Amino acid sequence: MKKKKTSENYLDLIPGRRETLDWETDAEDKITLLQENKGIFHTIARKIFHRPRISRIHLDEMGNYIWPLLDGKRDVYEIGQLVKKRFGDKAEPLYERLITYLELLKEYGFIELRTKG
Repeated sequence: MKKKKTSENYLDLIPGRRETLDWETDAEDKITLLQENKGIFHTIARKIFHRPRISRIHLDEMGNYIWPLLDGKRDVYEIGQLVKKRFGDKAEPLYERLITYLELLKEYGFIELRTKG
């Protein structure tokens, strides 16, 4: 018996920042995500390769605009419309780029995607 695929519309998903992730904004409103490196692998890497305990991830111009919008209230479509209004043609192909960006943030554990309801 085949499993029935459920198809979700990605534009209806609601991205929200991981509550335990720290981030800071500098004087120029540039956002830096602060990811603590935990676990045995990271401990070894810190000692042998002199890696920092906290990684600092600097967002680009579009990321700086999108990050505050990931409040767990707006869906991907709404965020896309705000990005389009702010960046215009510079954001094209809009939803392909936005979805790829959100997937990367999800993969790294910076955000969660949930369905409406």
